[in-house]
Amino acid sequence: MDLVNVSTSVLSDGQGESGAYVASPGFSQYRYAWLRDGSFCALAMAAVGRKQSSRRFHSWAVGAISALRGRLYQAITELENGSAVVSDQMMPTRYRMDGTVESGVREWPNFQLDGYGTWLFATYSCFGRALPSGFYETIVDVARYLSVAWHTPCYDCWEESGDRIHTSTLAAIAAGLRAASRMTGQNCFDHTADDILDFVGERCVIGGSFVKGVGDDRVDGSLLSLAVPFGLVKLTDSTFSNTLGRIRDELSSPSGGIRRYLGDQYYGGGPWILLTAWLGWCDRLNHHDDAYGEAVRWVEKQAGKEGTLPEQVLAEPQSPEWVNRWVERWGSVADPLLWSHANYLLLRFGGSPMSWSD
Repeated sequence: MDLVNVSTSVLSDGQGESGAYVASPGFSQYRYAWLRDGSFCALAMAAVGRKQSSRRFHSWAVGAISALRGRLYQAITELENGSAVVSDQMMPTRYRMDGTVESGVREWPNFQLDGYGTWLFATYSCFGRALPSGFYETIVDVARYLSVAWHTPCYDCWEESGDRIHTSTLAAIAAGLRAASRMTGQNCFDHTADDILDFVGERCVIGGSFVKGVGDDRVDGSLLSLAVPFGLVKLTDSTFSNTLGRIRDELSSPSGGIRRYLGDQYYGGGPWILLTAWLGWCDRLNHHDDAYGEAVRWVEKQAGKEGTLPEQVLAEPQSPEWVNRWVERWGSVADPLLWSHANYLLLRFGGSPMSWSD
């Protein structure tokens, strides 16, 4: 079975007529469109030559965000005035496939900032400075929003810990602002990205390693984004190299998959397909051929009979007592997860980190 073709088909089939990518078509909690997941899908489709699919996603995102321009402007105004803005007043994490806001699951948080930064980054990766008609204003609006909101605690890329500031979220915002600066010519966004990275260096580095977030010295698999694909630090940067070492030492499962972080209880906290592929992407770019080959083999081994890739592997949980609790609550783990297939394609074909030197 050719997992490249299967993965491409899963992403294509998971893209709605609107252009949005569903997070997971067979998992009821994930039948929505996240800007973060969709941006990685768009990067992957571009990497395999399906650029039109990527463009359709970005056009959908512009429409969905533009429809909430009043909410966006209100949040910017409140933040600029120093007012406390509750999460329901901020921009949503996920949308329905038609671009309207998902609002029916009240106990599930819907405020994250990383998706908007990742979307700006992916938009620049897709179009460069040659923006389609109608994109410019939305890009400026989102960049303004992130510029005033970046130090606001929010849920991380795993939908958790909403009262904290997370390093990978700051990375996504900084990369998005770097991208917005180049797409719009507004240097103020680049200056804010500099401030964010200074903050990361001061508050999110402990013992020579990047850490999960402010006040949390654990390592997290999502820290890979600092170098790949965001290019905020070099792959050879000593702090990033130390972070890679911690990810391998602390988050590797017995079979070689990569977990999210120590203490993870979601479906038992097993190894995630997308993180193992992400680390392998770094290894390929670092010319660590043996480690890259191991990542490819591990990911491909996780494909089911139909060739689809799940969110995580349940056979190697770090919190075994939580596996059945989540299965009883939400059913079997999400399969296929489009982000897993996207990162497999990026593992195989993803390009070098973004260069911000121009």
